[in-house]
Amino acid sequence: MQSPKKVVIVTGASQGIGAGVVESYRKLGYGVVATSRSIKPSEDPNVITVAGDISDPSTAARVVAAAIENFGRIDTLVNNAGIFASKPFTEFTEEDYTSAIGTNVSGVFYISQAVIPHMLAQGAGHIVSMSTSLVNQPDTRVPAALASITKGGLNSLTKGLAIEYADRGIRVNAVALGLIKTPMNPVEYHETLSGLHPLGRMGEVQDVVNAVHYLDSAEFITGNILHLDGGQNAGK
Repeated sequence: MQSPKKVVIVTGASQGIGAGVVESYRKLGYGVVATSRSIKPSEDPNVITVAGDISDPSTAARVVAAAIENFGRIDTLVNNAGIFASKPFTEFTEEDYTSAIGTNVSGVFYISQAVIPHMLAQGAGHIVSMSTSLVNQPDTRVPAALASITKGGLNSLTKGLAIEYADRGIRVNAVALGLIKTPMNPVEYHETLSGLHPLGRMGEVQDVVNAVHYLDSAEFITGNILHLDGGQNAGK
């Protein structure tokens, strides 16, 4: 039986942005299905956790099954799981490439493909994914070829799916991030990283949460890449 409460799936949900998104949706009364490789069981009966590698299609299947079995619906998918590494192009290894493609591309593909049929059945849904402003505004101080390859593809997928499903009630958007204060960015580098943004600071997890909720509630927005980057996309 379908739950009267709305339901969100969040990938990369064990820490940082993902954990913040989970907490914020629970405050709104949503049922949550949270997944990451290392996620632990939740004491909140309205937060179902599924441990697994999002690059594995079986993880996507288990996550979606958990949402339907426990809540009977899926209203929002937040594709937050991602890998980011900055190094000179020729120093990226085969392992770097495989990991980035697996999480940033395959992971989004599998979970989105598994979610969409359920959104189609209910005639509504929203997918929002995390990208990076470096796709459109490369910075010599942050060489990130794998981010350009993978997140550039994600931006194109966002627009393509938005158009493909616009007449069937599903919206698809992305948030192009600057540098955010998460465990991915050690505190000792925060002063340097702040200087990469025209606004002079790094982003906070709450900034990202606010952007996700804005897109989730903005029913006339689809196919949008929202830049949440302290001005990086505007120029240097």
